[in-house]
Amino acid sequence: MCGRFAFYSLDFSALAEAVAQPDLFADAESRYNVPPGTLISVARRADESAPVTIEPLWWGYRPHWTDAKAPQPINATAEKVATSRYFAPAFKRQRCLIPADGWYEWLQTDAGKQPHFLTRSDEQALYLAGIWTERGDDLAPGVAIITEPARGSAKEVHDRMPVALDNDSIEPWLDPHFTERDAIRGVTRHIDAGLIRHWPVSTAVNKPGDDRNAALINPL
Repeated sequence: MCGRFAFYSLDFSALAEAVAQPDLFADAESRYNVPPGTLISVARRADESAPVTIEPLWWGYRPHWTDAKAPQPINATAEKVATSRYFAPAFKRQRCLIPADGWYEWLQTDAGKQPHFLTRSDEQALYLAGIWTERGDDLAPGVAIITEPARGSAKEVHDRMPVALDNDSIEPWLDPHFTERDAIRGVTRHIDAGLIRHWPVSTAVNKPGDDRNAALINPL
């Protein structure tokens, strides 16, 4: 799954170049422990004719056509996102990217759950695939991060991980003209699993209130 991530380098030039907007991240702020149920920076098109923008969306997906008791998942599985009634409309026309530098997972050990930070070994940015929807409340549109079975060294920590797209997949993922699952699969690729690395970090990351502390990603 993906229930916490970091967004701190602010060097997301591949995304800015792909959508020809060099100032896309001009107003972004570093966060080292981004939790669900908060506003997160998301790259999306508000409609099919709109340019890509970075906007604060609510990390919690609940379509406007549901009621207030409907679930608000923070993740959508890659296996069902294109076919589930809950997610499929957004997968077709409301795909987005969540720029990140890494994410956290918790490894079960004899001493308890040990948090690990997962990132790219080449220190490039991650672009996590997501979907967004208008919500039926006063919050900003909601977003869910798409997850898949863990690959590479990520399998050592957790059985699932966010779908992280390579730089060449940024533009087609955000292109509203691709609406069918097979077509989207044909133009997008995940990052090489060999790029993923991880290390244990302080259990201070367990507390979601502190997301400005750069020491949270430091190896133990």
